[in-house]
Amino acid sequence: MRFREEFERLDAELTLAGHVVLTPIVLDPATKLDAAERARLARVHLQRIAMSDQVLIVNVGDYVGESTRREIEHARSRGIPVSFLEPHANDDDDAA
Repeated sequence: MRFREEFERLDAELTLAGHVVLTPIVLDPATKLDAAERARLARVHLQRIAMSDQVLIVNVGDYVGESTRREIEHARSRGIPVSFLEPHANDDDDAA
């Protein structure tokens, strides 16, 4: 997971502030997953997003990868507000 330390910091900070935080699974980098396992984890993560009141994109250095773009689209298609940790460049992700 890219920005693992930032996710962990935000998880603790937001939880201590009284929010219920649903974060992506963090696996050991040595963990090997087959295609079916990766697909299952992606589906579960989209379910987490669907359960959310808001989605915070951890875009350190304004990096937003392809899977994150799909997650943004998933959230917005369900009317879930999306915000960004850092100022976000005006691109396709900003289209609501």
